[in-house]
Amino acid sequence: MLSNGVIISFTFGYLVLLFAIAWFSEKSEKSGRRLSTNPYVYSLSLAVYCTAWTYYGSVGRAATNGLEFLTIYIGPSLIAPLWWIVMRKIIRICKVQQLSSIADFISSRYGKNVTLGGIVTIFSLLGILPYTALQIKAVASSFDIMSVSEVGYELLSAPFYKDSAFYLALGLALFTVLFGTRHIEATARHEGMVMAIAFESIFKLLAFLVVGVFVSFFVFDGFGDIFAQASTKGLEDLFVLQGENNASEWFWMSVLSMMAVLFLPRQFQMGVIENNNEKHLDTAMWLFPLYLLLINIFVLPIALGGLVYFPTGTVDADTFVLALPIAFDQEWMALLVYLGGFSAATGMIIVSTIALSTMVSNNLVMPLLLVNDGFQKRYQHRLGSILIWTRRVTIFGIILLAYIYYKQIAGQFSLVSIGLISFVAIAQFTPAIIGGIFWKKGARLGALSGILAGFVLWFYTLVVPTMITAGYLSPSIMTDGLFGLGFLKPYSLLGLDEMSYVTHGLFYSLSVNLILYLVVSLFSQQSSKEHNQAVIFVDIFKYSSALDSSIVWKGQAFLPDLKSLLDNFLGNEKTEMALDEYRQISGKTLTSGIYADPELVSYSERLLSGIIGSASARIMVASVVKEEEISMEEVIGILRETQELKSLNEKLNLKTRELKKASDKLQKMNEALRMNDMLKDEFISTVTHEMKTPLTSIRAFSEILLDEDIEDADRKRFLEIIIQETQRMTRLIDQVLDLERFDSGRQKMNFEKTDPKICILQSADSMMQVFREKNIDFSIHLNFETQELMIDEDRIKQVVLNLLSNAAKFAASKIRLVGFESPMGLMVQVCDDGKGIKEEELPYIFEKFYQANNQTSKKPIGSGLGLAISKKIIEYHGGELSVKRLEGMTCFEFTLPFQSEKIKLNQEKNNHD
Repeated sequence: MLSNGVIISFTFGYLVLLFAIAWFSEKSEKSGRRLSTNPYVYSLSLAVYCTAWTYYGSVGRAATNGLEFLTIYIGPSLIAPLWWIVMRKIIRICKVQQLSSIADFISSRYGKNVTLGGIVTIFSLLGILPYTALQIKAVASSFDIMSVSEVGYELLSAPFYKDSAFYLALGLALFTVLFGTRHIEATARHEGMVMAIAFESIFKLLAFLVVGVFVSFFVFDGFGDIFAQASTKGLEDLFVLQGENNASEWFWMSVLSMMAVLFLPRQFQMGVIENNNEKHLDTAMWLFPLYLLLINIFVLPIALGGLVYFPTGTVDADTFVLALPIAFDQEWMALLVYLGGFSAATGMIIVSTIALSTMVSNNLVMPLLLVNDGFQKRYQHRLGSILIWTRRVTIFGIILLAYIYYKQIAGQFSLVSIGLISFVAIAQFTPAIIGGIFWKKGARLGALSGILAGFVLWFYTLVVPTMITAGYLSPSIMTDGLFGLGFLKPYSLLGLDEMSYVTHGLFYSLSVNLILYLVVSLFSQQSSKEHNQAVIFVDIFKYSSALDSSIVWKGQAFLPDLKSLLDNFLGNEKTEMALDEYRQISGKTLTSGIYADPELVSYSERLLSGIIGSASARIMVASVVKEEEISMEEVIGILRETQELKSLNEKLNLKTRELKKASDKLQKMNEALRMNDMLKDEFISTVTHEMKTPLTSIRAFSEILLDEDIEDADRKRFLEIIIQETQRMTRLIDQVLDLERFDSGRQKMNFEKTDPKICILQSADSMMQVFREKNIDFSIHLNFETQELMIDEDRIKQVVLNLLSNAAKFAASKIRLVGFESPMGLMVQVCDDGKGIKEEELPYIFEKFYQANNQTSKKPIGSGLGLAISKKIIEYHGGELSVKRLEGMTCFEFTLPFQSEKIKLNQEKNNHD
């Protein structure tokens, strides 16, 4: 066996490692790198759910109750997909309202009631104290096994100064104080603690998997061998559902674990308070159930292996995880397993004590101190330090009380039995929380009466029996019932004895709790503050963006008083930063000596809520302001007004976006109109120029012809020029009229069955002389079968001639005419190797005035109407005319559809246009 010195050295060495991880994480945070802002770190931190109970107790539970141990993990796995509905809402509420604990949450929901917050805190302490004692017991027992190789009660009878568990508890308390109470804001994230818990989650999982593999595949020959040997020893009942392990038991245990994974103080702390991004839930919803699956794979094999290997009753089943490696002289593996169990226990203790210390300071100590006016006046400038030290003392107090409970009571019970009792205690908060976030009628009196009744029944049915076993109460209560009344037996209340003791206690306490919550709420009248909080909690996603303006408050408050109050807790620097943030959010200026508006009062109260809790913050704010009672009608009116204002703002934003779109569209249209106007002016100038040129020639030559001394040859030549110029004017006028008929839809097309190949070849043939004169390399490729199409032959020739003529004007040395079939119809391309068309001019290339915008100071080449007319012709045929850059060439291409129906429809459309 390893010596005590080695075990103690590794134990405290592990604590030092946790210190190092936490210290490094917080140092990184100060330098701007937050290591914990990661969805995987967040998901692993939720595994604080797996405590020493999971590590040791699940094996013990499996050894006695078989598969029922799974219910504690089935429940959380089933509820995980609903976290986006339930936990996300709780996270949003806590972040918006600056809530720091489960007591703060319940207190705030029901009118920021001090009494309710105090009761929840006391009951949380009563419920979690035994659970914390369970962790100390697990650490002490495992240390005892490692040092003396057997579990006995020597540790329980030893004085505390000789008990290693006492010193381990103090070490944990010191760690918790150092990394859990460094910030006065209870809502501040504990970077170091989160990283330490995430590390512990990985460590305990690896340690448990190591011992699981060792037992399953080295001590035994796989799962099959374990189950076979267990069967020969008559342990088959542990493999199946029977006896108490019926469907009802599984149902209630699963429901219990669902509530526990949401509302245990440590789960609420890690899942809600330490969350910094709601989207991290996406990862947690699958990673957390996966973690539970992995850590439970070897539970039953280890339990059965321990029952097979150890003689009956010689070794506590809770310690099989540690006892098996020791039995096979695997000392270092045993040390690893011991540290894994220590990790599981310390994680729970650290997080739970931080959560409970916040609840005690904010919901018990501060309200009691703040109701004393003399105390407030005397220590108003030291309230911050008083709050911090209250939490630190509370942490030591909780851990020492848990140690005492372990010495006096917990040492006599199994790990699972204590854990389940704590689970049932925390389950009493479920009706008030779930009802509070989904039901506006849920009232403070309903929550208070339900929680009180539930805890009374929990204490009587589950805690009293443990006190009887420990010798503090008479055993007759168990056998004869309270006051000798048989129907008041703790384990068979009202004669119901068919359930296990835990399910029995859960059924009665939770049922009465829920009924009272519903009935009393229905017949209770909510106060204005309570109703306001109910509306905000239920509809948090509506109000979270403008919470302060949604808060109902009426009264008078001076800005200097509020600022002085914030200074007492935040200090002057942080107060100024907070007020600057308020100015930026609200857009309001703050002037000393004037009244503070309701939004600033609400904002200040929320800031204080994150430090001293919502109930205490309300007391503090009330001490410096004069608040007036507001009627329920005013509350409803203000909230309705707020919603109407929000709805109006949304509509206004929508209208603004629509107006912007309309404005942008109008601007584009204006730009297009401006461009068209400019093009039209230039077109008129161009047409005028085109008309003036032949007219000038006709006039000049006509005047020459008036001279009788002209030779006949010259007279004939001049007449030919006049005829040519007249024809030129005729063509220009025809083009303008042609385009006008296309635009008005009055253009008639002469569609006939025509061979497009012959039509294209004839058009190309007309241009051959031009190509030869300009020394242009012209090629033609008509790659389609000869067939007849319904086209206007003359118009298609006009298009092809126009495209070839344009290509001849701009080509450097090469023109290519290509025809082929495509899914859209017959595709014809005319490509040239000229300079191409500028990108910015592409939108205007087919405009009827385009060429006028594309001219230099030289005489324009053509009227600029050819492409516009060509596009209209092709559209009348049901096709499209476009331009693109292809293989370094500028290509104009058009399609002619094969279907005549499309031509008819398109012609009708153009006629209607």
